[in-house]
Amino acid sequence: MKFRFNKPTCQNIRKSLRKEWIETNGLGDYASSSLICCNTRKYHGLLVADLEQPVGKHVLLSTLEESLLVGDRELFFSCRKHPGVYYPRGHEYLHEMEIGEWPIFRYRLGEVTLCRELMLIPGRRLLIVRYEVRGAGSDTPPMSLRVKPLLAFRHADHLTHANPDLRPETFSAPSGFSVRPYPALPPLFMQAQGEAIFDALPDWYRTVEYLVEQERGFAYQEDLFQPGVFDIRLVPGKPVYLTASTEAIRTAHGQDVIGALWRQEAERRLEKARSTETLEGHLAHEGEKCLTRRSGGEPAVVAGYHWFGSWGRDTLIALPGLTFYAGRPDTGADVLARMGAAARDGRIPNCFSADGNHAYNSVDASLWYVWAVQQMLRVLPDRKGFVREHCWPVIKAVIDAYGGGRVPLVSRDAEGFLSVGTPETQLTWMDATVDGRPVTPRHGQPVEISALWYNALAFADSLAKTFGEPEWRQAGLDGMRAVFAKRHWVHDEQNGDFLADVWREGDVDTRVRPNQLFAISLPYPVLEEEYYANVLSRVRRCLLTPYGLRTLAPSAPDYRSLYEGGPAQRDGAYHQGTVWPWLLGAYGEALLRTAWDVPGSTRELLRTLRPLFAQHLGDAGMGSVSEIFDGDPPHLPNGCIAQAWSVAECLRLLHLLREAAPEVYAEWEADARKGGD
Repeated sequence: MKFRFNKPTCQNIRKSLRKEWIETNGLGDYASSSLICCNTRKYHGLLVADLEQPVGKHVLLSTLEESLLVGDRELFFSCRKHPGVYYPRGHEYLHEMEIGEWPIFRYRLGEVTLCRELMLIPGRRLLIVRYEVRGAGSDTPPMSLRVKPLLAFRHADHLTHANPDLRPETFSAPSGFSVRPYPALPPLFMQAQGEAIFDALPDWYRTVEYLVEQERGFAYQEDLFQPGVFDIRLVPGKPVYLTASTEAIRTAHGQDVIGALWRQEAERRLEKARSTETLEGHLAHEGEKCLTRRSGGEPAVVAGYHWFGSWGRDTLIALPGLTFYAGRPDTGADVLARMGAAARDGRIPNCFSADGNHAYNSVDASLWYVWAVQQMLRVLPDRKGFVREHCWPVIKAVIDAYGGGRVPLVSRDAEGFLSVGTPETQLTWMDATVDGRPVTPRHGQPVEISALWYNALAFADSLAKTFGEPEWRQAGLDGMRAVFAKRHWVHDEQNGDFLADVWREGDVDTRVRPNQLFAISLPYPVLEEEYYANVLSRVRRCLLTPYGLRTLAPSAPDYRSLYEGGPAQRDGAYHQGTVWPWLLGAYGEALLRTAWDVPGSTRELLRTLRPLFAQHLGDAGMGSVSEIFDGDPPHLPNGCIAQAWSVAECLRLLHLLREAAPEVYAEWEADARKGGD
């Protein structure tokens, strides 16, 4: 799918700064900025490297100051924010921006059109920027491109300022230079293909501002280092290339090495695009951005761009949609095997570390592992051999550890359910804290933990039967369902019955939250079927929006409608009304399991969600699905611009709805795609 933005949109700086693009390379690196290439986040940059030493994402090349020299005129087509001013104002020349197989920017500079395109090359820490001018007449003076690289060379979470520790020296490289401002970080090589001259002119560009960081209550000003200036001769119709990499590109005089790399990657992407014309295909393509392999070849899932790493819970919830439903079964199996190998005492890591010192601080990551295995078998029923070898031992270890009281802060009661946490802990996915205290205390028996635990026990029972291990058959499952309903069912004559969010001995949290859906949606529901319709009805009326599900009903006194302000204010709203798209997967499962009129229910849900797929895909992280949205209309997007489980569960939802009502879905998709252009 392609998203095109015309001149009025590009030149409306208020709107264009809210649209962002991202390129990835499968190594965890990325290039990203706003629609007009004016950085609005400290996380933006043209080469952001996910390093193993020092660990984390580091902004090496922040941006480029670019201008076209025509005769005695210098026309700047780049853009930055400084205190009280945008300078240069290159967006005023931006005639069209297109995001599809790669970002393309077209500038109209007098009678000349300049096309600027960029790519990250998969599997390599290599950015290529392609420039080409067209439209020059016979009387057009000679033209050249002037490019000033602006470097940050710092961790993505931090900012840099002019300092005497930076080493400004540049060293010769084929058709360019290398520089290593700090010894702890890798060198940066920048090379041109074309008639190019590089002059070392070290300087600092001071007080560059990042609008979004200012809004988020963080430090938002930094200084960027200019090592020198490229001047590259331009000939109409003949492209020139500029690269940024942590390794030198071997070039030879007269050889089109960089151009050949570009054309090869462009052909690969164009061929692949033919399979991404549907919404499912597009989301599968976007999901690939969240799949990475480290230097050792281990697969991983990036939870979200720009700042999240590899999280256990996020990985397992996202994995089916990113792999099994997206035509990448082997990648999904590799991730499951890796995560199983990382389990300790029946616990899947919640946060993965490059040095192997993983964090085991969630109660549900291990239970989501079971669900991910179920989803693999749902799509790939022939993988039972893989499950027996790699997953079955892990599942048994999980049940042994949780049921045997060997997981910290987890105990099993007499009826078979798990009680988790303390008032000071946050072990479920609603884990935000302010001043060291949970915003959403959920200690006791959270409804989805009970649902996930029951599902794990029932699935283990099924696998034990399949694998001929009768000693692993689970007893008393039907009795657990009766206990669950008795504990969690809330009778509300005025507004409709529903499931309590948390049960504690002598106490029930009756806030209406989406977690109750998992009692219906999981492969082995813990809730009796007679209750399904009431739960779904209450969730639909209180929580469903065009972009996902609210985390709390607006009627609650502690509902927060907007995700805004500083860190404490945003964390206070994170699970207190903020809308999450990833919950739509569970909602779709529950709907299809409950509906008596499947085509009609499918049509209604798709109609409700049309803004998500018809408008949002061209907004925020262009082409992708945001992490969260405001609880109240207009439901502005926020958080990460490309969230793994948002993309994955939206894809899985569409797959389920298409299978359930193919004709309804086909009609809706055709209409939705028109709205997204």
